[in-house]
Amino acid sequence: MTPDRASGLAETARALAAGEVSSRTLVEQTLARIEATQGTLNAFRIVRAEAALAEAEAADRELAAGSRRPLLGVPVAVKDDMDVAGSPTAFGCAGEHPPAARDGEAVRRLRAAGAVVVGKTNTCELGQWPFTEGPAFGATRNPWSTDHTPGGSSGGSAAAVAAGLVPAALGSDGAGSVRIPASWTHLVGVKPQRGRVSTWPRGESFQGITVNGTLARTVADAALLLDAASGNHDLDPHRPAAIDASAAVRRDPGRLRIALSLKPPFTAVPARLTPEVRARVVELAGHLADLGHEVEEADPPYGRIGLTFVPRATAGIAEWVADAPFPALLDPRTRDAARLGRLLGGAPLRAARRAEAVLHRRIGGFFASYDVVLAPTTAAPPPRIGAMLHLSGFATDRAMIAACPYAWPWNVLGWPGVNVPAGFTPGGLPVGAQLLGPAHSEPLLLSLAARLEAELRWHEHWPEPLAADSPAA
Repeated sequence: MTPDRASGLAETARALAAGEVSSRTLVEQTLARIEATQGTLNAFRIVRAEAALAEAEAADRELAAGSRRPLLGVPVAVKDDMDVAGSPTAFGCAGEHPPAARDGEAVRRLRAAGAVVVGKTNTCELGQWPFTEGPAFGATRNPWSTDHTPGGSSGGSAAAVAAGLVPAALGSDGAGSVRIPASWTHLVGVKPQRGRVSTWPRGESFQGITVNGTLARTVADAALLLDAASGNHDLDPHRPAAIDASAAVRRDPGRLRIALSLKPPFTAVPARLTPEVRARVVELAGHLADLGHEVEEADPPYGRIGLTFVPRATAGIAEWVADAPFPALLDPRTRDAARLGRLLGGAPLRAARRAEAVLHRRIGGFFASYDVVLAPTTAAPPPRIGAMLHLSGFATDRAMIAACPYAWPWNVLGWPGVNVPAGFTPGGLPVGAQLLGPAHSEPLLLSLAARLEAELRWHEHWPEPLAADSPAA
């Protein structure tokens, strides 16, 4: 394990269990990588250096005593919308926030698996946008091109994993916020079934559209972190039956019927798939056909699904804003969205929630003919830093929908999706594609993603190492 980049999650766990390296050494190396790149990437909002070293030493004592847990002593990161006891949960917002009294359920489960949480990664304000920038922390940059965003809202987690600062990280996905940054940083990003990874202390985050998911460089590592984080708090409203994601990675998916869906779902403003992204997704469809799968163009019957998304998303923003300790410091776009959420929080929200069952039946029927949908994760490559930062609310929405019209329907449905790397634009920017399935289909999607990875070997491609302490212009 070289000190400049992290080894994979599974390999790190194996080396620790075999006594080939200590957790303290790994955490020291991780902290050094974070410090060396913070001026360039700015991936972390909070670094738990002292606490992480103490936890690493405790893990080493357990390992020496013969204890074995899935991630014992392995350093990981989590997004700054998740509670870590003793650290604030600012969720991209400015101001001094109080420390959380206890871990959120997903973090608690990671710790129960033995992981060492080295820090909390940057995210845009309340996770609303596909970029990770703001006055509270500056700009988080893409390891593949520091002039570009890693995406959002889990951009800090994606940047940290893509640059090899940590082997894997948790993010959250309310409209593509795991899959979009995974796409733009050449990672595997898993948006699981609603309830698979608890969002407690919020039983439903953003009225059920937001779930916690995983980012890693390989399918096996993303699945291992998913297994460690999965499970529920006693009061969670959604409690899907357990799966073994890691076992699914090792299974052959069989011959599948795959729908290649290139048409953007219903949006209120125009969205167009750019030629360079289209070419990479079509190439990926060709690889799937070469692997023996039946691939044909077909689009799920989305209808006007977007009308059910807006009330849930804006009502969720209003709920977070109501708890914000410094509402005057919030972005004007956030305050406007919260006002809209309060207006839509009655009958429109109830209608949007009721419509989910209708959408399940209609779009679920599509999976009588197809096993998996292959779609672009985004319509465009990653934008430049600052491209959306100072736009008005309406202009931000237009730019966001134009770049990212494909991911959010699966948040309304609550079903699983996996971003896989699809290659690079002629200019060297990463793009990705989504494998989408019906309810509880993570095992199938992960199995298919793993077969693609074995063929394409995307995890062997790394961005160029960054110069230490050299802030990008």
